[in-house]
Amino acid sequence: MPLGTLDRTPPPFFRQGPSALTKLTFFSALALFLMVADTRFKLTVPLRAGVATVLHPVERALLVPVEMVQGGSSYLLGLRQALSNEEAARRDLARQAERSLRVEQLQTENNRLRALLELRPALTVKSLAAEVLYEAPDPFSRKVVIDRGATHGVALASPVVNEDGVLGQVTRVYPLSSEVTLLIDKDAAIPVLDTRNQLRSAAFGARTGMELRFMAGNADVQVGDLLTTSGVDGIYPPGLPVAKVTVVDRKVDSGFARILLEPVASADAVRHVLVLEPVGRQMPALPEPPADEAKPARKGGRK
Repeated sequence: MPLGTLDRTPPPFFRQGPSALTKLTFFSALALFLMVADTRFKLTVPLRAGVATVLHPVERALLVPVEMVQGGSSYLLGLRQALSNEEAARRDLARQAERSLRVEQLQTENNRLRALLELRPALTVKSLAAEVLYEAPDPFSRKVVIDRGATHGVALASPVVNEDGVLGQVTRVYPLSSEVTLLIDKDAAIPVLDTRNQLRSAAFGARTGMELRFMAGNADVQVGDLLTTSGVDGIYPPGLPVAKVTVVDRKVDSGFARILLEPVASADAVRHVLVLEPVGRQMPALPEPPADEAKPARKGGRK
């Protein structure tokens, strides 16, 4: 076979075609064109929407195993949490039932002892729900205004409480609103009782919250003691939480101790309160003095 008749062209596999630089330039220009066209003219939006529509069933089908695994694990975790919450609720219910039984027993015993000692029954304090409207504009005092006044039956000096404890006392009554002085006001004072040792004292408002004043340096007061209303003032019912002792500074050079308190009821986040009727309204009236003592003796009568 003559050599001139041989096909000297390379097979298709070995054909190089355009150079690599030419391909890079072409495809870079094409990519740049497509990006500009997509940004300016939104040419690929229909294509993208069509592809997304076609692939959506495939994506949902591929997500089914993942959702099954996640749903199964969430179900098992939720079931375990539900069983744990149910067990905790049962324990709390058992403790509350035991506490309720003890309270009923103590109440029955208290009624029997009062009947035995011929004491008058415990006072039932009337209450009135109110809402805090705004804080008083006076920057040197801590007072709030509530939406209940004289027309609603609010009396002067009525205690104001919430679910945590005592907040303050009504110090000014208007027809449709009232002004409440908070316990942390510098002019506020309330008689308290230490629940640990039944020690009576008076708590006053201060810059840091509240404090016990005129307490002896060796007074039996400890950090963490809970102070409640003593009920000896004829205004606050006994047993309402007031504050907790946070600092006890027994100074050597002074005969008094510096005792700081933290109110149990926060006055900054309160919205709804209860206005209690002063205890003095339900107390028996004071006996009137005899007629001969009611009039003072005259000095130097007429001759």
